[in-house]
Order: sequence, then C-alpha cells, then structure tokens
Amino acid sequence: MRKNSLIVCYSYSGNTRRIAETIRRLTDGTYSRIYPRQPYPADFELLLEQVRAENRTKIFPSLLPLTERADGYDIIFAGTPNWCGTIAPPLAAWLRANDLTGKILLPFFSHCGGEDKGMEQAVRELCPDAKVGSSLYVLENRRENLEETVRIWLEQNGCEFREGRKEA
Repeated sequence: MRKNSLIVCYSYSGNTRRIAETIRRLTDGTYSRIYPRQPYPADFELLLEQVRAENRTKIFPSLLPLTERADGYDIIFAGTPNWCGTIAPPLAAWLRANDLTGKILLPFFSHCGGEDKGMEQAVRELCPDAKVGSSLYVLENRRENLEETVRIWLEQNGCEFREGRKEA
C-alpha cells in the first residue's frame, strides 16, 4: 500500500531516531521528532525516577509544538525507547493528543534488552480506534542489518518501500 505516512518518534539517546530515519528513507514519509518542553535529566537515576512517576500518575510531559499532526496522514509510524518496560511518556503524550481513529498505526521500539511490560498494549490503550499493526523491536546496539530488518517489518505490515538503498 502506498499511503501518506508520518513518522513520529521520541528519542533520548539517538537509537530510536536512527530507526525513524531508516523508515523515512525507505517510505518517503514525513518525519517529525517529539520533544518534551522540559528535557529529561542526564542523570540516569533521576531520569528513571521521573519516568516512573509519569507512568504511574499518567501525567505526561507537555511537548514542544510539532510541525506535523496526524490529521493529514493515513499511516502513522510511532517510535519510542523502552523506558521502564513501556513507552516513553513523550510519545504517550503525543498519542493522547492526536485522534488516530481509523488510521494505521505502526509502533517501533528501541531497547537495550530490557523487559517489555506491555509496550504494544500501551499503544493500543492510548489509541483504541486506530488499526495497530505489528510492532518492530530493535536492540539498540544492533546497528548491522537495520535497513533489512525495517524492510521486512514494512513488508509484513503491507507497506511499500524503496527497493534501492538511498542514503539520507
């Protein structure tokens, strides 16, 4: 299927962004990054404390304005790192703020081997009226074969993609 696609992601360390850029390159989709108004702490323990509190209370961070909203797109690729076993609060905030009714939603996740405590389920709960396809999980230190991994995932979800390799 060749449809109008939007790739949105929150990336703390750059691993999720790398996946998003590969998807953009292969699909010619529009790419937009999610940024919280207040950046997360660089100190890992403080970061975990904040993320756990946001996930527990469901009070997600306010976001900087994005140039793109979901309204004009058929397919939404939504990416996030695995934070505390679920999606990062900035992506949760973006999903909550956009009406994805009837849209194809394809989640992708970067992780460092951490436990998935329901990442895809969290996306489904935030977007109950979207058509959620299969998710892509990429181990963050696995840089080789990323393009091929993304191609296979796109194919599994019925998405068209570029055949030839084209650098960004």
